[in-house]
Amino acid sequence: MAKRDYYEILGVSRTCTERELKVAFRKLAKQYHPDANPDDPDAEEKFKEINEAYEVLRDPQKRAAYDRYGHAAFGNGAGGPGGGPGGFGPGDFGPDFARTMSDIFEEMFGDFMGGGGRGPGGRRSSRGADLRTQLEISLEEAFSGKTVEITLTRAVACEACGGSGASAEARAQTCPTCGGVGAVRATSGFFTVERTCPTCHGEGSLLSDPCGQCGGAGRVEKEQTLQVKIPAGVEDGTRIRLSGEGEAGLRGGPAGDLYIFLHIRPHEFFQRDGADLFCRVPISMVTAALGGEIEVPTIEGKKARLSVPEGTQTGRQFRLKGLGMPVVNSDRRGDMYVQVTVETPVNLTARQKELLREFAGEAKNNSPESAGFFARAKKFWESLNE
Repeated sequence: MAKRDYYEILGVSRTCTERELKVAFRKLAKQYHPDANPDDPDAEEKFKEINEAYEVLRDPQKRAAYDRYGHAAFGNGAGGPGGGPGGFGPGDFGPDFARTMSDIFEEMFGDFMGGGGRGPGGRRSSRGADLRTQLEISLEEAFSGKTVEITLTRAVACEACGGSGASAEARAQTCPTCGGVGAVRATSGFFTVERTCPTCHGEGSLLSDPCGQCGGAGRVEKEQTLQVKIPAGVEDGTRIRLSGEGEAGLRGGPAGDLYIFLHIRPHEFFQRDGADLFCRVPISMVTAALGGEIEVPTIEGKKARLSVPEGTQTGRQFRLKGLGMPVVNSDRRGDMYVQVTVETPVNLTARQKELLREFAGEAKNNSPESAGFFARAKKFWESLNE
């Protein structure tokens, strides 16, 4: 099977610069690295093909030979540069190529292979873990916003060693196995594999006398109280992020973040939909029939007067503009919707029953919905008997 053109494999022109070549290679190597494509059986072959093309084109002498002879320049035939003294093939990977692959590997998998910055004393550090916690507030607190205190136990930088993990007398010694890198490399064929150093476990150095307070970790568990500002108008499920308030990093590494998830308790009167509030209010049969004014509660603890027109039916909804929840980081407010339900009287006295019977005897066209329903029902029954 004929080999593909190296320039075509890397997606560059024959006049590309060294930088353009390197950028193209890095992009493709990341894309097709076998560790990044565990479910793609073709990724390894593509990765080898990309490495082979780059190894040839990155070297000026090899590239010149390839431009002149093509793939034959690296075959075993007579006259090709690979067939005589001083010849070379695409498998002749030098230390510069190993460093290039190591850079890519570090970018892609550094966090899983002991990657990270350097903490105090030159030891390898790592970012602290993010934390999450739940906070329950009332609807009134969500309406007005407030500052609350939360107490949590988390890892903080050790005060005794300043987060370095070493005692005052201790000195970090460079790991003899990895030379302070924190990882060891092994080259096989096209691949340069890097793994965590087994001697220093990725630290890059060894401590002769670790801190007695934290045992060399550079952090200790401590209970702390934080103040959290809750903005007005937050909704249920809102996530608040406090940067750097998570767990402290190992050996002086940066701290993680704290995520607070808000839960709003159910309210006695109100249900919420975004910035709007909904309230169901029962009214008496008399008020519904004759009309009148009622007072309804608002979320800020005040009273709002609502005019109920005569003949109001159950389910009718009234809008009170601007009496809903505030919209976060704005001057706008939602609306409040009042839905009335007409309450049927109970525990009637004899006199009340008598009055209702008199009303029923004189009532004509007072219940159009009821009359219309039963009129349609009568026609329905009659149609079934035809």
